[in-house]
Order: sequence, then C-alpha cells, then structure tokens
Amino acid sequence: MTRPPSRYAYSDLVFCALVAGCELRDSEPSTYEKAVNSQECVRWQQVMDKEMTSLAANGTWELVPRPKDQKLIQCKWLYKLKEGVSSSEPIKYKARLIAKGFTQREGIDYNEIFSLVVKFKTIRLMLAVTVHFDLELE
Repeated sequence: MTRPPSRYAYSDLVFCALVAGCELRDSEPSTYEKAVNSQECVRWQQVMDKEMTSLAANGTWELVPRPKDQKLIQCKWLYKLKEGVSSSEPIKYKARLIAKGFTQREGIDYNEIFSLVVKFKTIRLMLAVTVHFDLELE
C-alpha cells in the first residue's frame, strides 16, 4: 500500500485556514444595499468614495452619452475585509467597482484586457509556506 504525499499531512492547517476565511467572508456585504445599510456603512462609503476617486484620477473611464439601441454593461461593487499582517494592524475595508464583463464580446465591447498585479508580499508568503512544509508549487 502506498502512502499519500506528505502535503496531505497538513490537512488540519488547511481546514483551519478555510474556516477562518469563511468567518471573515460572512461579515462582508454581498451587495451595495447591504453595505450602506450595515453598521459599518460609514467605512464602506469611505472606501467606495476612495475607489471612485482613484478610478477618476487614473482616467480608467469617462462618462459618455448612451448610444441608442445599445445594451449597457452593468457594474457591481465587491467588498472585502483584509486582515492586517500582524495582530496590531486593524482590519482594512476594501471596495472595488467591477463591470459584469461576462456580457461583453471581444472586438465589439472591448479590445484590451486588464490583469491585476500580485503583491510581492503574497509571492513571498506562498514561497515561504511552500518551503516550510516541503510542498510543490506550480
């Protein structure tokens, strides 16, 4: 009988991380209405204002008249609570305005693709966990 790979020996750690992630996700609003009607509505409004200011400052969009007989692409707010690196750092409130791009068609609705950039902290963390637990990284 063969033994399972050593990376499966850390299932308790993975389970703990998943449970912690679920608890944090449950406190995040899933819609704009829930965010503005929550107890943290002031904080959510602040981060939404910050996101809109950032989008305007970067020139990522411009307001144009609606063309006749054209279907508009809707947008949605995504909300996230980010824990600090250490326990002394407060939880950060994040909001991002996204387009529901699944309704778009290449060449008709868009010509360019935007990709987020990963933070170096995240890369270092993933490499450290991989080395510490002798895992394989793809």
